[in-house]
Amino acid sequence: MNNYFIILASGQSKRFNSNKPKQFIKYKNKALFEHSIDKAISSKLFKKIILVINDKKQIKNKFPKNIKIIKGGKERSDSSLIGLKYIKKFKPNNVLIHDAARPNFSIKLLKKLVNSLRNNKATIPVIKPKDSIKYKIKNQLFNLNRENSFLTQTPQAFKFKELYNLSLKQKNKIQDEATLFIENNLNIKFINGENDNSKITFKEDIKQTKNYFGIGFDIHRLIKDKKLYLGGVQIPFHSGLKGHSDGDVILHAVIDGLLGAMRKKDIGTFFPDNKNKFKNIRSPKMLTPILEILNRNNFYINNLDINLICEQPKVSKHRDKIIKSLSSLLNLDKELINLKGKTVEKLGLIGKEKAIACEVICSISQ
Repeated sequence: MNNYFIILASGQSKRFNSNKPKQFIKYKNKALFEHSIDKAISSKLFKKIILVINDKKQIKNKFPKNIKIIKGGKERSDSSLIGLKYIKKFKPNNVLIHDAARPNFSIKLLKKLVNSLRNNKATIPVIKPKDSIKYKIKNQLFNLNRENSFLTQTPQAFKFKELYNLSLKQKNKIQDEATLFIENNLNIKFINGENDNSKITFKEDIKQTKNYFGIGFDIHRLIKDKKLYLGGVQIPFHSGLKGHSDGDVILHAVIDGLLGAMRKKDIGTFFPDNKNKFKNIRSPKMLTPILEILNRNNFYINNLDINLICEQPKVSKHRDKIIKSLSSLLNLDKELINLKGKTVEKLGLIGKEKAIACEVICSISQ
C-alpha cells in the first residue's frame, strides 16, 4: 500500500471574496482543508498525506507524523508539482491529488480510486452536468451534448511515475491533473463521482442551514366528564383535561416548543387565559396562527420529539392516530414525529392519575 495523498490548499481564493483565504474558513466547525486531512487519515489508505499551503502560520492544530505541510507555488499546477517532487524520495506507487475546496467527498470514493489504479494509470471521478451547456468560440455559440459531457472532480488518482513525468514537461497552466493525460492522448479511467463532492468557490457555497431548537412543556389536571384531547385527537377516557381551552397538552407543548425555537415568547402571550374569547378554544385553532408566523418567517420544522407523561391512557394504543393528526395539522411528514409514553412510577399527581403532562423538543430551520 504505497499510496500518497496530496491536498492543494495554497490558492488565493479570489472568487471567494474574503480577507481570509478560503481554505482556512470554518466549515462544519473545521477549517475547510481539515476535512480532507481527516478523511484521508480515517481511510487508512495512505503512507503520507501532504498539505501544500502558502501560509503555515494559519495552521493551528498539531497533526500526526504522517501529515507533512509544505509551501506551495503561485499557480495550482506549481503547487501540484511541488507536492509531487516532495514525495518522489519516498518512491510512491500511487498518488491522489485533491483540492482542499472539496470537503464533502467520501472515504468510499477514496477506496474506489485506489482500487482502480490496479488496472489503470489514471482514474478520475466525474458527474454528468445537470444544466444545458453552451460553448463559445469567438462570436459563435455551440450547444454541447449533455450526455457526452463530464464534470471532473477531485481527488484524482494516478500512477506516480506517469503523472510526475507529465508534470515536469508541462509549461502551461492546467486546471487539473487529468488535463495532462488528455493533452497527451493517454488513457483515463472515468468512474462515477459524487454529487455532494462539489467545489466551494463562492461565499454562498459555504452558507450552512441554521438550526434552532425549542422546548415546550404543559401540564393539566384531569377532571371527570370532560372530553380528552391529545394531539388534536379525541381519546376515549373517563376524564378530560382542565383548562381555559380544551387542555390538549401535546398541542400546547408543541406550540410552546415552536415559539421557543423562533424566540417568540410563549403560548400565554398569544392566548392569555383571562380572555373570554379564548374560553374552550380548540387547540388546533391555537396552532394555526403559530404556523402562520413560522411560514411568514421562512422557517420549516425538521422534527419533533414528544414525551407524553401519564399513567393512563396508554400511549401505545393511540400513538399512530395522534402522530397522523399531528402530521396533518403541522403539514409534516409522519416520519419526522416521534411520540413516547412515559410514566412517573405512581408518584405525585400524574402517578395518581390526576394529571397529564407533555414535553416537546422541536428543531426548525430557516
